[in-house]
Amino acid sequence: MRMRLGLFLIPVFLLSGCSYVPRIPGVTPFRIEIQQGNYISQEMVAQLKPGMSKEQVRLVLGTPLLTDIFHADRWDYIYWREKAGEKREQRKLTVFFEDGKLNRLDGDAVAAGATQ
Repeated sequence: MRMRLGLFLIPVFLLSGCSYVPRIPGVTPFRIEIQQGNYISQEMVAQLKPGMSKEQVRLVLGTPLLTDIFHADRWDYIYWREKAGEKREQRKLTVFFEDGKLNRLDGDAVAAGATQ
């Protein structure tokens, strides 16, 4: 009887140990900052001027996160950052080209005076 009870309790204790996470009162666990995409600041967008080539735009903003083979004249820059205990920061910028030159911008961070 004791042998059977011991064989039953050993797996129960092992499995229950996997689900229990001890907490220390007054201490919050560390949460890593998560960042995805290309960070685009307002200063970077302000450097963009109509008529810039694709290479010049790439130097200012970096490589676009999304490029579409069906829409070669459109680049999408998407960025989001999540910090522990804070609201998610999210930005989107779409750059449109015409004949290989910057035509217009659309999105959250748009330069003052840019055409939409």
